[in-house]
This record gives sequence, structure tokens and C-alpha cells, in this order.
Amino acid sequence: MPPVAVLGLFFLYPLALVVRQSFSPDEGGTSIEPYTEVFASAAFREALTTTVWLAVGSTAGCLVLGFALALVIAFVPFPGSRAVARFIDVFLSFPSFLITLALLFIYGTVGMVNGAWTDLTGAASGPVQFLTTPWGVLLAEITYFTPFVIRPLLAAFSQLDTAQLEVASSLGARPARIVRRVILPEALPALAAGGSLVLVLCLNEFGIVLFTGAKGVTTLPTLVYSKAILESDYPAACVVAVVNVALSVGLYAVYRMVARRAGA
Repeated sequence: MPPVAVLGLFFLYPLALVVRQSFSPDEGGTSIEPYTEVFASAAFREALTTTVWLAVGSTAGCLVLGFALALVIAFVPFPGSRAVARFIDVFLSFPSFLITLALLFIYGTVGMVNGAWTDLTGAASGPVQFLTTPWGVLLAEITYFTPFVIRPLLAAFSQLDTAQLEVASSLGARPARIVRRVILPEALPALAAGGSLVLVLCLNEFGIVLFTGAKGVTTLPTLVYSKAILESDYPAACVVAVVNVALSVGLYAVYRMVARRAGA
């Protein structure tokens, strides 16, 4: 009972307050008016659409890039491969804004690439301006979340019987066919588990969107921040938060189901 009491006091009770506030309009009483107003607003629909397409696009990019990098690390011998695999474990502990800052130093308006261009050409500004667009957010999320796909893939590849690869090669199968017919089927559960986790994390990502300073990119987490902190519209902020939590919990349930079946 004590752990349950602590969980209820510090986690469930604040969440219950958010849900209750979402049904409490500024005029007082209990009503679904905050939900109808938020759902009818163009800002919410745009934020929901942006959140979903960024999460889906980032997940797809992480799956493709993560699978390619995991193949190289696991099956292509090169000096330092073990160090790279260990660095991936360390990378998972990095905060997301740190990666975004690194990208800003390289591709930002006054970053290294634009700075080198202006020094060479004397132009007033550099040609690389995509980091403050939705594509910059997408790049930052793919950069940060790809290791979350690589880690389960490396675990799956470590259990793959290399004799299957040798037999396929001896029968004349080219590397691309070996990957498609032998490695990919074994990697599908790990890909599904890693992709589900990345999708959940991208739906809730706040730091990357904030630090890129992308103009016109509003996701559900940033909309909660805008409504609560900038506009002091707490019922609307709570409504958006409840929707975000519902999406996250639903996808997390899918992730746990996939991970359980994959043994991850």
C-alpha cells in the first residue's frame, strides 16, 4: 500500500487535477465547453496535425537510418565498432536539447556552415536556413531518436545465427538479398518495438521544437505551454494536455504489446 499511496499522491492526483480542470471553464461549474472550444479551434487542429506528421515522419526516418546503421555496426567489421555500440548506450542518456544545440552550431543561421559561406563569398547571410522550418525539427528528431531504434536492433542481431548468413552466401545470395530474406525478418520485432517507442517519444517532444525556434511549428506540447504560460488559459491547456496524454498512453500500450511479443 505505501508505494501505491506514493504513486497516487505524486502522479495520479496531479493528473486527476488536470482532468478536472479541463472540465472547469473560467465561468465556473463543470462543463464540456472547454473541449468544444478547443476542438473547434484551428490552432488545435493544426497542432494535432503537425504533431502527428512530425512523429510519423521522424519514426520512419529513424527506422530507415537505424536499420542501416545497425547493419553496419553488427555485420561490417571496422575498428572501433564496439566503442560505437557502447557510445549508443551513452547517447540514449543525452537530453534532446543538447543535440538540437549541436545542430544549431552547425546549421543555424549563424552556424558553422553559414559562417564559412559568408566568409568565403562575403554574402550577408548563408544559404542554409532549413533548421528553423518543420524540416529542421524533423532532422533534429531523427538525429536524436535513431539510437532508440539501433539499440533493440543490435540486441536482435546479436542473437541471429550467423550460420544462416553463411549458408545464404554460399548458395549465391547477394548481400542485398541476404538482408531482405534473412536479416530483415529477424529484425521486424525489434523494428516494431523501437519504432513504437520513438513514435510515443516524438508525440511528447517539447525541447527540440522549442530550441530549433521553428517558425509556425506548433505541436501539442508547445500548445499546452502557449495556452498555460503565455495566455493563462488553463482549461484549454488542460484539454490539450488530456488529449496528448490519451494519445501517448494509447501508443504506449501498443508499444508494450509489441515489445512483449518481440521479447524486448
